[in-house]
Amino acid sequence: MKTPPIVTPQEWEAARLELLVKEKELTRARDAMAADRRRMPRMLVEREYTFEGPDGPLSLLDLFEGRHQLIIYRFFFQPGVANFPETGCAGCSMMADQTADPVHLNARSTTLAFASRAPQDDIARLKAKMGWQVPWYTITDDWDKDFGVDEWHGTNVFLRDGDRVLRTYYVHDRGDEALGSTWSYLDLTALGRQEEWEDSPEGYPQSRPYQWWNRHDEYHLQTDPWEGQLDEKLAQSMEHSRVASGGAA
Repeated sequence: MKTPPIVTPQEWEAARLELLVKEKELTRARDAMAADRRRMPRMLVEREYTFEGPDGPLSLLDLFEGRHQLIIYRFFFQPGVANFPETGCAGCSMMADQTADPVHLNARSTTLAFASRAPQDDIARLKAKMGWQVPWYTITDDWDKDFGVDEWHGTNVFLRDGDRVLRTYYVHDRGDEALGSTWSYLDLTALGRQEEWEDSPEGYPQSRPYQWWNRHDEYHLQTDPWEGQLDEKLAQSMEHSRVASGGAA
């Protein structure tokens, strides 16, 4: 294997800063792409769809759990796939393993859910075995076919407008593989991370960075996690970014 050269600390740091310029360009390009997603036209979901949950039938609107946004990952778990019902698709299972605690998405009025064609008994057994916490529903009609996920996997994003459901985004194949973090999911949504620095249309809900962040078991406390020191935290974060990037903005 032909490997890069071994260099001095000074040469290594110079190479890091050179690469950092490209990394910052990529970060800004990702932010711009997310801003474009927030300006995507919306598609009205006119058909009524029914899912099966642990407690019985549910509509697509029910899957929002009262929140404004819904992200559904089509998990390939059904008869004929892998070692059903003992296991699900290996790729989908890896996705589920790397998915962050959904409570952080909930704090931004966003619900994450899985949907499959497996019966609820099999879903409940696999969830318990793997320790997954994301709500997981059974597809009972043509929802998967109508939304591009009748085979393999894909992620659909929806926005609730009163009792209307709007489709706002869809991604599949390699576009799915980087998902899992709270940020990656929020960047797919119509409302985004809902922070003041984002380029969003006028009137979109936004709050200060860090202000809404919390530990996964403390959101219900409705306390200030920064104990009145948010301005100091923001200043420290900006200074740390400046120093870490070699003084660049």
